[in-house]
Amino acid sequence: MSVRLPGAVPSPSTERGRRPPRADLIAAVAALGLFAAAAVTGGVLYALGRPVYASAAPLSAHWLPHVGPGTPAALLLAALVCWRGPALAARLPWRPLLALSYATAVAWTLSLALVDGWRRGVAGRLTTVHEYLHEVPGVTDVPAMLGEFTTRILDFQPDSWTTHVSGHPPGALLVFVWLDRAGLGGGGWAGVLCILAGALVAVAVPHTVRLLGSGAAARAVLPFAVLFPGAVWSGVSADGLFAGVTATGVALLAHGVTRGRAVGAVAGGAVLAFGCYLSYGLVLMAPVALAVVVLAGRHRPTVGWAFAGAAPVVAAFTAAGFWWPTGYHLVVERYYQGIAADRAYGYWVWANLALVVAAAGPAAAVLLRRAVLAGWRAVALRRPGAERATWLLPLAAITAIVAADLSGYSKAEVERIWLPFTAWLMAGAALIPPADRRTWLAVQAGVALTVNHLLLTGW
Repeated sequence: MSVRLPGAVPSPSTERGRRPPRADLIAAVAALGLFAAAAVTGGVLYALGRPVYASAAPLSAHWLPHVGPGTPAALLLAALVCWRGPALAARLPWRPLLALSYATAVAWTLSLALVDGWRRGVAGRLTTVHEYLHEVPGVTDVPAMLGEFTTRILDFQPDSWTTHVSGHPPGALLVFVWLDRAGLGGGGWAGVLCILAGALVAVAVPHTVRLLGSGAAARAVLPFAVLFPGAVWSGVSADGLFAGVTATGVALLAHGVTRGRAVGAVAGGAVLAFGCYLSYGLVLMAPVALAVVVLAGRHRPTVGWAFAGAAPVVAAFTAAGFWWPTGYHLVVERYYQGIAADRAYGYWVWANLALVVAAAGPAAAVLLRRAVLAGWRAVALRRPGAERATWLLPLAAITAIVAADLSGYSKAEVERIWLPFTAWLMAGAALIPPADRRTWLAVQAGVALTVNHLLLTGW
């Protein structure tokens, strides 16, 4: 019988044979059970003639087991990150590590998209009649488009915007118009832009944790941010773009308020404000931004510069003729002109949370369990500690998710719509014991690979 002294370092053989704590396993199994319950309930409702309007409920996808040109690369990347990711994250210099993480996240997202092939998985995703690129050729005068944007939001009129354009502020359409004007038109370039932008999450989230917490915590986050299961939808959807933009805004804000740099705070405020003109729902990034301010410490007054950065963005859109509150109220009306009116709130209010399991992975349930415990101890014992970022950022993200869920304006499709929020759940990866991280990384990768190979995902 061996005895381990307090503080002794476990041997490699001990770590390899160690199972994750039972409470963590229960949390993960419960999360998977929630997804299974949502799938079964969706099938039963369909059989009873009460469809939930999601083709593979709760996922918006079609059952289509398949492999593709991206399959070998996706399997290889998953294996390499699970095998060597934590060790490399622990020892490489920070800047080269961020560069490697970004490149790997791009490769992971692209390989998952290519499981469906180049045309179906990348180049054709944003060219359907419902998508942004459908409207790009008609935008010949940007100021005029902005001035009349709200008049074309409602459906059942000759010049109504297509579904995705009408459901978002004009910033989202502008991004693809600017891309086209730069000579990079078409679905291929638009898809690549979404992949490149979405992969910024793998840099922005861990770097924010490093700024607000510690280098060790940030290094624990990196492999989980790279193998984020939400990459299935980042490649390719505009919501991946939104996630990358807002995550970058939060990282810039964190840089400004932790280093006392007004330029960083101004840039962060401007990027986050522009995010609100990409999607109305991104105002719910407020809890994450507030968490940054709470964690900022002695440089907290610098946050005022963030409002200075946001103001010109708001002023520019308003002066051009787009008044955000008007757009939002019209979008709510448009929302109920479509199938959203028939999607039962009683099902989706909890099935949406099952979709978080698919997009953030079962490890998110483990992280949230540990974040709640860490937060409770910090408050109850009045010992916040040096690693508040590891629990406060995930709790801020789940606050945004719950608010979006209860609002009733997010019914189905949230596996992609909530990517800007679910990405921040990975900020708590340092709460997982080091010996368990490879196991949970493998689970995360397995979820992404399973979804992408069994289902053809859509918007």
